Amino acid sequence: MAIQWFPGHMHLTRKAIGERIKDIDVVIEMLDARLPGSSANPMLAELIGGKPGLKILSKQDLADPAQTTAWLAHYNALPGVSALGLDTSMTQPAKALIDACRQLAPNRGGMVKPMRVLICGIPNVGKSTLINTLKGKRAAKTGDEAGVTKLEQRITLADDFYLYDTPGVLWPRIIVEQSGFNLAASGAIGVNAFDEEVVALELLNYLIPHYPQAITERYKVQDVARHTDETLLEAIARQRGAIQSGGRVNTTKAAEIVIHDFRSAALGRLTLETPAEFAAWLAEGKKADAERAVRKEGSKKAQKAVKD
Repeated sequence: MAIQWFPGHMHLTRKAIGERIKDIDVVIEMLDARLPGSSANPMLAELIGGKPGLKILSKQDLADPAQTTAWLAHYNALPGVSALGLDTSMTQPAKALIDACRQLAPNRGGMVKPMRVLICGIPNVGKSTLINTLKGKRAAKTGDEAGVTKLEQRITLADDFYLYDTPGVLWPRIIVEQSGFNLAASGAIGVNAFDEEVVALELLNYLIPHYPQAITERYKVQDVARHTDETLLEAIARQRGAIQSGGRVNTTKAAEIVIHDFRSAALGRLTLETPAEFAAWLAEGKKADAERAVRKEGSKKAQKAVKD
């Protein structure tokens, strides 16, 4: 079962986006460069309709550079979409963002037809940090937790360029199981909505075949490929001294260490999905969701037949 997290304020954000989108020229969606597919909001895709879209891969300095290149190519190949990567090293993010939006909506600009841009993204994707950089001051609250921004705000980046910021929002039901784990690992989901040990095991299960050297360098564990996710978590616990009374390993503490090391890039620059992998996960998720809908409908009909 995929991890789910959709607090009440997200319903209000969804409604607010639906209303605001009518007057918007370009929609910016910020994605986590470490999980670009999983951090793309399918609910947003429905809300924005045919509006031009700019995908910003944030935190690219934490992600695998080769995979970031692949994801940027993937999104830039889509019709009506542009994509660019941003990180803390960019000295002029406002110029890059404004230029990209003007290319997507060349007929907007000037005081008569100012550019109106909506910026959206999942919780803790770095949206508030970007806005503070754009403004050169603390215009938006930031924090290393999901759901810091709660209200919409308008930011003027130029005399004829208005940027509307919205709170971070997920979607009512995550149908891609791996996306739930990846979102939890990244910090996009509230801590009370998932089991850290389960998420750490899923994270290690991906890292074993994709980034074994990163594990060896960080935790001094050899022959990573010979481990399962469970034996690797136990080995990490021993290496980090996460031992309980009686010599038992504390896998809960080890899970916290692994998740923290991923989020802080202590494990190195990692990306948890390729475009091809996410496409396969999405197809599988849609199939499972369709089967679930059929079962649910059959159950309703059976219950109705019993009542009749």
